[in-house]
Parts: sequence; structure tokens; C-alpha cells
Amino acid sequence: MHHRALARRDSKFVAVNVTDLVPGDVIRLSLGEAVPADVRLIEVSGLECDESILTGESMGSEKSPEAVSTGAELAESTDLAFMGTIVSAGVGTGVVYATGKGAEFGRIAAGLDERQPETDFQVGLRRFSYLLLQVAIALMVVILASNLLLAKPIIDSVLFSLAIAVGIAPQLLPAVVSTSLATGSRQLAKAKVLVKRLVCIEDLGDIDILITDKTGTLTEGRIRLIDAIDPAGAPADPVRRLGPLATDVDPESGGVSANPLDAALWESTQPRRLVGEAVRRVATLPFDHERRASSVLVDDDGTRLLVMKGAPEQVLDRCRATPAVAQETLAGLFGAGRRVVAVATRPAAELTTITADDERDLTLAGFLVFADEPKPAARQSLSQLAALGIELKVATGDNARVAEKVCADLGLASKGTVTGAEPEPLDDDGFVDAAQNHTIFARISPEQKARLIVALRRNGRSVGFLGDGVNDALALHAADEGISVDSATDVAKDAADVVLLEKDLGVLATGVAEAGGSSPTPSSTC
Repeated sequence: MHHRALARRDSKFVAVNVTDLVPGDVIRLSLGEAVPADVRLIEVSGLECDESILTGESMGSEKSPEAVSTGAELAESTDLAFMGTIVSAGVGTGVVYATGKGAEFGRIAAGLDERQPETDFQVGLRRFSYLLLQVAIALMVVILASNLLLAKPIIDSVLFSLAIAVGIAPQLLPAVVSTSLATGSRQLAKAKVLVKRLVCIEDLGDIDILITDKTGTLTEGRIRLIDAIDPAGAPADPVRRLGPLATDVDPESGGVSANPLDAALWESTQPRRLVGEAVRRVATLPFDHERRASSVLVDDDGTRLLVMKGAPEQVLDRCRATPAVAQETLAGLFGAGRRVVAVATRPAAELTTITADDERDLTLAGFLVFADEPKPAARQSLSQLAALGIELKVATGDNARVAEKVCADLGLASKGTVTGAEPEPLDDDGFVDAAQNHTIFARISPEQKARLIVALRRNGRSVGFLGDGVNDALALHAADEGISVDSATDVAKDAADVVLLEKDLGVLATGVAEAGGSSPTPSSTC
């Protein structure tokens, strides 16, 4: 199979193998394509990229040719498209600036070429073997010296001391350890925990810090519409009805959409019932990144309406007057870690088409509130981990307020939050302090995740890391125990030591308990 990209050669776009792309090539991106290299965008039209494999962000990243500040975090680099991410909406043109190992995706893959760090179990087994060797040598020397003092023949004394040394050495130690670990791996498999490296069973049972992502582990991993409210915060069915009208799909199509927010609007049967059959779509104005909104012109029971749906800040700017209570409602929703979409309308009997200039003099109808809900069983799983003496830390690509809200809902006590840009200027000692004294790490890069684990291990902690994306591969490689799931990306599963058949902390807690009870230690093996 050969992956191809549209690149400008001799003033026209032609299909070329992605391996032939070089920095400076101008390429075109379109819906459904995997971005073939790191690209600086020069022209876009509604371009969005699914960057979850790099950033962990559950929502698509909106792209714009407007330059962002130097040193911006990966998730905030809206003027760049990264290799390996997927174009989920729109089209764009950009200039290749990095390929292969020079790209963000490639740097992660290159980091996996380094030798895997020695686990605590391997260190303990090596030290125990050295101890036995020292004991054997010491006994050999003592026996040889004793025989010589007793005037025994030299050759017989040497052979006798060597025989004693060989007899003391536990020649079956590797076989006994491997057999014990293999038995433990079968027990773990019954608990839906697959062990790729036998030596990691001991480390799984010894974990005292677990670092995990948020989406799909603590939460269900799916955006859901949880409420439709008026500006005062009261439930409002009209807002719930208006929202689907301004999506990127026609109501008659069944509501299939690549946009997860729009898909969430159509998932329940209630919006379909509320929209009804009396609505006719006249014209649409698709989402773009300057407006950060989409609009639709509809005939609804003889009344022609312009309905606008988008980012609250953008929609409120186009309203005639914004009630003070609406700002209070919005602040409360953001404080609760919710994703919010505002909906506004105005009568538009004179319009047959719509432009951005028509999005004015609107009346705020209310807000659509979305959330990625915590897993119902996550609270019990966290209790199980705490009972095993495991401290949980959250490393996520989502924003800090959302992560804090999820942790609060699940009863996970937080010692503090660090965002991606904050630990960058810290030296090693400062980073260790930050790693020890905080619970939530938001908007952090793959390299920062790996650095976080190295810092905790340097402080004498046994660290497990649970992740499933390409952005987690370096951290999985650096941890004492890299843990992934069966539904993870191939890169993550390759880098992991243990694979869970379900992405559930309860399964992991069971696995840790089993590993702690069944894995051999150097002393017990002896």
C-alpha cells in the first residue's frame, strides 16, 4: 500500500507518495485524509483536524492560517497541522516544514528506539544474583584457604571449593522465576489483563503511583448533550429544537455528522421529534474559524428564521442585547467544566440566502450544554486503587477546568493542577516537586508526560502509566509499568508492557491485586 498526497509541483497539484514530500512542499488537505507531514497552514476553509492521538483532546482542533505565539502548546497551535492527525472537516493548503523523525509524530516514534528502562523487579533480581555470586566466591575462598591450612593437596582443594561454589549457585533460578511468572500471567489473563513481558508482573503488583488519561478512563469518552437552557439557566425545549436545525446536516438525512457536537445533538430521539416535518431548510452558512459559528435559514410553520449556533463569545457579540443573567449562567457552566454552544435567532422574512453580515440583531435563545460524563463505575475503581495504596494522577490533553470537574465528581482529591506551559522553565528538582505535589496535569505534551514519569521514578516511586494514544507512547516506554488497552493505537500497544481487554480502572485494580498476590520476588524464589 502506498499513501499519497496532493503536492504542488511545477505550478499544479499532483499526487505523490508521502515518502517523497520534503520541507517546502505545498500540499492540499481534504476531508478524511491523514496529514502526511507537519504543515504550516496558509489557506483553510472550515478545516478541522482530529488530533486526539497526539494531544488527547476529544474534540477536533479548529485550524486557521493566523499565526499563533511562539512556544504555544501543541493543542493550541491552530496554524499547524501535524503528521498522523486526521482531517475531520473542511479543506486547507499548507507548507511542509517537517517530515519523518523531524515531525511531532516522528519524534515520538524515535523516542521509542531508546532502550527500555530496567524495571524494579529486574533491578532486584540482578542485585540478588550478585549477592549469591558474592556469597559463592566468599565460600570458595574460605574453603580453599581452610584446605590449604590443613595441608590438603592444592588441586583437590581447588576442585572441592569450585564444587561447593557450583552447588550453592541456584542454577534453576531463571527457570523457577519464568515458571512462576508464566503462572501469574495466566491468572491475570483470566482477569482480562494480558502481560506482554513476564518480568513486568512484579512491577504491576508494586505500583504506588498510577498516571492515567481522563477521556475514556475516568469518563465515558463520548460527548453528550446534557441540557438545553435559556439565558437564565432554566431548561428550554425551544433551544433543544433550534440546535439541530443549525447543524451541518439536513434533518431528513438522519443527523449523521462528522462533528461530535452535532452528532451529540442528534443522538437522542427527542431532537428528531422536536424538529418535526414542518421545517424546510432554505440556506446555510457553514462553520468557519473567524466566526466560530454556523447559521441556517429555515421556514418553520410559515415563519422564516435565521438560526445561529456557535461559540458563546461570538454569538453574544451579534445579539442586540445580552441579559446580565446570561453572563452569570455562562460563567457557572464554564466553572462546571462544561462545553457550551450558544444559540440565537431573528426573523428573516426578507432573506433568501445568508452571509456573515446577516448575522446581526439576534436574540439569544439559550445555551446547549455538552459533557463527557464520568464513568459510573469509576468512583468504585478509584476506591479500589486507593485501598491498594496507589496514588492516582491525571495527565490529559483537555483543559484544566474540565479535568478538575471530572475529578471532583468522582471524589478524587486533588493536590493541585499544572498546565502544559507551567513546568517548562523548571529545572529537574523543580519538576520533581511539581510532579509530587500536584494531581492533575492538563494540556501537557508527550515529552512532558515522559518527563513527569522520569521525575517520579527518580524520587523512588514505582510508576504505572495508562494510555492509549500515540501521544502516550513515550510515557508508556518510560514507566515502570506501561499499561494500554485493546482498543488503543498500535504504537501505544507496542510500547506497553500490559494490555487491558477493557479500558476500565476496575480491571486494572483487579490486575494489580492479582499481580501483587501471585508474582514471585527474588527472596520468595530463593
